Amino acid sequence: MKLYTSARAPNPRRVLMFIAEKNIAGIDLVQVDLGQGQHRSDAFLALNPLGQVPVLELDDGRLLSETRAICTYLEGLQPQPNLMGEGFEERAFIEMMDRRCELQLFLRIANSVRHCHPGLAALEQPQFGEFGVSQGQKMRETARWLDGVLATQPFVAGERLTIADITAFCALEFARGLMKFRPGDEGMGCLQSWRDMVAGRESAKVF
Repeated sequence: MKLYTSARAPNPRRVLMFIAEKNIAGIDLVQVDLGQGQHRSDAFLALNPLGQVPVLELDDGRLLSETRAICTYLEGLQPQPNLMGEGFEERAFIEMMDRRCELQLFLRIANSVRHCHPGLAALEQPQFGEFGVSQGQKMRETARWLDGVLATQPFVAGERLTIADITAFCALEFARGLMKFRPGDEGMGCLQSWRDMVAGRESAKVF
């Protein structure tokens, strides 16, 4: 299999971290340079007409995009260690937390960065600065909620690391780099402690 990825991009990092946590070997990485516009080339658009990474090319030539869909495939391919839930009840609650982290944290961070950071002006045209600022504020509302969750349990979805932790961690690392967001500096001590704990895992170093 081949994974079309891009260095430092947060969605590919989610898949790479998922792969590392599951100890899956044998996936070739193909770098796509977003800064040079390779995701808009005819060759890449043939892989994903939406022009987004990551894309997983299966051994039979089929192409799978969308981060969570790729992770679902990999979870089925190598079920252990389990990251998406054992049984329908656990899967449902993990998916709930993963979706909250994706839509209320990750997406808002991405929108804030895309519309506020001058370095992304070439990738996001037009930029809407006021929208980006409001998304940064809403992201912090979600971060405070997550700080409260982590005051009562060690991981985002419960007692063990799951895909929800990967989504939340990669989101916060994206904000850490381009928004200079540090939860601890804004009174979110539990979220900061959790972030530091996850950052110490070997999978967090693969990107």
